[in-house]
Order: sequence, then structure tokens, then C-alpha cells
Amino acid sequence: MPSLNPYLSFKNEAREAMTFYQSVFGGDLDISTFGQFEGMVQDPSENDLVMHAQLTSPDGFILMGADTPTGMNYERPAGISVSVSGDDEASLQGFWDKLADGGTITMPYDTPPWGGKFGMLTDRFGIDWMVAVNAQQA
Repeated sequence: MPSLNPYLSFKNEAREAMTFYQSVFGGDLDISTFGQFEGMVQDPSENDLVMHAQLTSPDGFILMGADTPTGMNYERPAGISVSVSGDDEASLQGFWDKLADGGTITMPYDTPPWGGKFGMLTDRFGIDWMVAVNAQQA
């Protein structure tokens, strides 16, 4: 079965970001560097940059990311948010609290008109997140 997974681009901070997301969501983090594969970067000083990272959480989330070497054009992510939602209010509150640490809250995590709980923020790495507890169905 196919899967749809966020793939985040960073400029020289993918390792720090992906380790941060591991602290938020838990799970296993696999990291490959450009230096592990000959000829992947033109500048040897970039050998330790992340070519590919994959975080697989106990909840089944898969989040991927990579650094952008100088030979490639980098643009900060814009116009997209990563959404985390479900019924486990305690887990979602924990995700919110950790993602918000060092970030900027753009909509407080509170009860929206449709019920449940919802908030939006930009984390310390410039990634936009939406966190939602599903509204109870009558």
C-alpha cells in the first residue's frame, strides 16, 4: 500500500531538526550523510550534511528530511503545514507543547468553533504545524 509522507528541506540543520522531531514524536531515526555516497556533493566540507533522514514513530508517523547542499537551490518551506491529529488528547497536547518550544504560535491551541482542540505554530526550524484533537461526534 502506498504512503504519503512529509519530506522537509533544511539548510545545514536537518540533523538538529530531525533529532528534535525524534524528541517530540519518539521512534527510530535513520540518518545518511552525503559523505557516505561518493560524488554526492561538490564541496567536501558538506560531507556531514544529511542526504536523507527518516523518523518512524511508535504512532506510525513517517517524517523525512534532508539538508540542501550549496550546489542546489534552497527555499524555505512556504504554503504548506504538517498536520498531526487524532483522538488522543494527552499525546497531542504533548506534541503541541514540544513543537511550540522555541517556536512561534500563530493560533493558540484551544477549542475552535467546530469542537475538539486546534492550534497552529511555526517551530524553531521554520516548519509550520497544525495540531488537532478531533471533535467528539454526537
